[in-house]
Amino acid sequence: MSSINTNVAAMTALQSLSHTNKMLTETQNHVSTGLRVSEASDNAAYWSIATTMRSDKAALSTVQDALGLGASVVDVAYTAVNSAIDVVSEIKKKLVAAKEPGVDKTKIQTEITELQKQLSGIATSASFSGENWLSVDSSAAGFTATKSIVASFTRTGSSVSVQTIAIDTSAMDLFDANTAATNAAAGILDANRTTTGAIDNTATTWSISNLSISATTTDSTLDSYISGADAAMKEMTDVASSLGAVKSRIDLQQNFAKSLMDALDRGIGALVDADMNAESTRLQALQVQQQLGIQALSIANSSSQNILRLFQ
Repeated sequence: MSSINTNVAAMTALQSLSHTNKMLTETQNHVSTGLRVSEASDNAAYWSIATTMRSDKAALSTVQDALGLGASVVDVAYTAVNSAIDVVSEIKKKLVAAKEPGVDKTKIQTEITELQKQLSGIATSASFSGENWLSVDSSAAGFTATKSIVASFTRTGSSVSVQTIAIDTSAMDLFDANTAATNAAAGILDANRTTTGAIDNTATTWSISNLSISATTTDSTLDSYISGADAAMKEMTDVASSLGAVKSRIDLQQNFAKSLMDALDRGIGALVDADMNAESTRLQALQVQQQLGIQALSIANSSSQNILRLFQ
């Protein structure tokens, strides 16, 4: 039945065209954003998971920054210790030279004094972002020899936690401003040493940073100084080895954090990213459907004109 009040064909064509336009809008949004789930209304479960994973990835990015900062502190300390080893080696050479008969020990002491100043300068300047592990004051309020570097961010169910790498620097400091006579944490270079060169902070003797020779210095005293310099070099070598191990661990953790961030990216993509090949194909199909829908609606609307011709 043909009616001028109700055009069923036009209503059907309009409904079909509206549905096509809605799907076309969704597809265009997927193409423009690259996401098939861009808000909660698209898929609440996937959107919630992806949002949480994005937050975790941002936290991991901060962890990477912290690891980079920690690595820089370790690098600075390692470089300074290596330089100090070279200077102490030079002091040991001067002390050995002082044992030669007829040598001017006063001039040798002048050189040693400058080398001692260099050691102090190396330790003081071994600072990065306010962190100095080589020149400390163990008597300062709040001082702790255990340093922490943020290493990872972990989610277990609904709870999260931050793990750290703990580094014991108690045996790494070269200078310690703590003047207590019984200070067991004195630095390698300012610690009191015995005649054998071993550290003994309970006695008031000599240290690498204040040893002094003169024309009257005996060979036995020089031998103890040489033993002390050699012991200090071994101690600093151990420090350098420890710092190298810490740096290696930080590098491994940095690589792990980067791999974990890449895995999160892939997981997020699998949940919310649009398949651009499929979306482009769907877009072309919907554009054709839209054009056909417009033509169908135009044909349906022209049926009223056909009724008018019946009365002519």
